[in-house]
Amino acid sequence: MRLDAQRSGALLLVLSTALAIAWVNLSPGTYEAFWATTLSLGAGDLRLDLTLHDVVNEALMAVFFFTVGLEVRRELTIGELTSFRRALAPVVVAVAGLVVPALLFMLVARGTGVERAWGVVISTDTAFLVGVLALVGPRRPGRLRTFVLALAVVDDIGALAVIALLYTQGFDPGPLLVAAVALLGVWLVRYVPVAKGPLYAVLAVVVWLGFLQSGVHPTLAGVAIAMLVPVYRPSRRAVEQALGLVRTFRQSPSTAYAQAAANGLRESISINERLQHTWAPYVAFVILPLFALSNAGVRLSGPILTDALHSRVTWGVVVALVLGKLVGVLGSGALVRALRLGDLGRGVTLDRLAGGAALCGIGFTIALFITELAIDDPMLQNEARVGVLAASLVATLLGFVVFRVAERVRPSAERGRTLDRPVDPVRDHVAGRDDAPLTLVEYGDFECEFCGKASGAIDEVTRALGDRLRYVWRHAPHPIHPRAVASAEAAEAAARQGAFFPFLRVMFAEQAHHEQTDLLRRAAELGLDPERFESDLGSPEVAARVRDDARDAAEMDIDDVPTFFVNGHRHTGPYDARTLVLALEATASHPLDRSSDRSPAPSRP
Repeated sequence: MRLDAQRSGALLLVLSTALAIAWVNLSPGTYEAFWATTLSLGAGDLRLDLTLHDVVNEALMAVFFFTVGLEVRRELTIGELTSFRRALAPVVVAVAGLVVPALLFMLVARGTGVERAWGVVISTDTAFLVGVLALVGPRRPGRLRTFVLALAVVDDIGALAVIALLYTQGFDPGPLLVAAVALLGVWLVRYVPVAKGPLYAVLAVVVWLGFLQSGVHPTLAGVAIAMLVPVYRPSRRAVEQALGLVRTFRQSPSTAYAQAAANGLRESISINERLQHTWAPYVAFVILPLFALSNAGVRLSGPILTDALHSRVTWGVVVALVLGKLVGVLGSGALVRALRLGDLGRGVTLDRLAGGAALCGIGFTIALFITELAIDDPMLQNEARVGVLAASLVATLLGFVVFRVAERVRPSAERGRTLDRPVDPVRDHVAGRDDAPLTLVEYGDFECEFCGKASGAIDEVTRALGDRLRYVWRHAPHPIHPRAVASAEAAEAAARQGAFFPFLRVMFAEQAHHEQTDLLRRAAELGLDPERFESDLGSPEVAARVRDDARDAAEMDIDDVPTFFVNGHRHTGPYDARTLVLALEATASHPLDRSSDRSPAPSRP
């Protein structure tokens, strides 16, 4: 979903929260009666009774967690978290974000008799976190959103596990076994040639009912199902076959050919991505606002606020969520980065991580849910709810302040003036000596006519400066060029056989021919192993490599290519050979030193 749509959804979420608080304080009876309305569904002797509140929290929110799980599954398989180091980082940070708040709560609430309620403060509300991040976070959140989303999902799974182990009463393993069999069916559906959609829907309902009847929170069913839905990058062969079916239909229009073409186009995209695209607007504009409306109704009468102000339970919740999450997430993230235990991802700087860590103090859903399970005294329950609401508000304001301070210290405009990621001879495509005094970095696109013309200027600059120059190429495929990404991935596939720059030269020499057959032909002409080249061309590692460069470019506001960085400084104006040589020599005495900001880079794929 586009960022403007995310922000619109987040704004609607905030308005729904305000409406819920106003409603419950102006007319508490109608608010409670409405959400306590019972809906019944039955067939024969089977009967399911749920209140409207349960429908939202246990059914609709399972759909939300399903969509979140789909996104995480995609990132783990073909996205940002494909490497073990990147997948490990959010897990480590999430565990710290669970443990530190729990310890702080037990410390502050010691002697109140509700120390066992530490589960109230361990979970971040994923729904609010994603929405608020879209509102108060960086204009281009990039990998921060992916990292925080993965962290929040691990966080929620941990919190739901705590509910199942410590706060669940009447656990019944029988329905859970039925759910496990249905999950196996979800995994097997991928091998069914037809009617996959209805099969997924029926099995999903069985899984959800199994979780519900077992006593395990049914929202966990959404995550479990999502992790079994297949995801893959569109293969060149499938896309070409779909195109062939469309051409056949165009030549001989018929119902059979139309259906075959539609099926071919649909199946060329994984069901994971199709489901994300289908459900995203419903989640943002229906499910999450309903969730806020049904859960944010916290009563704020004078006596309740007075009692809460002097309550160690309230302060325990506030301190644990706000300070505990900030210290746990930011501290563990800094340790992961310093000790190189994992990779936070390019662009997830400590200042951005601090803002995300602050927002992790937004508790709500599971916090309010566990409040009812872990605390029996209604008065203490109210105090805990006030603490959750106050902590969520403070966490939101703190996140806003952290992001704004980070923006003032290093504005977005300034991010684009200097090279965000230092040149890494192991990862980057470098022509020239590693210790050359002059460095020229180009962000380019193989289909861009101006990049093709600039390649001639680069050759002249190289001849003029000789061994003094280190030239670096990074990908910035422009969306208006249909084959830009495929061409960049082909160059990366050639790089895996040590032929990046030879492949680059032939790509610019024949810019009018970048179809799949042209790419394979060029690889063969360069003497590359054709089977390995074609295999690498469709690999997640190659796609991630191109996407890394493209996101770097986006975070530096690179909208036009070619864009050059001369000794770490963004070059503006003409980029003919003479101008580039003068710019390189003019900045040779004060190149940008970014060594202190260097983070460990992955090895060349």
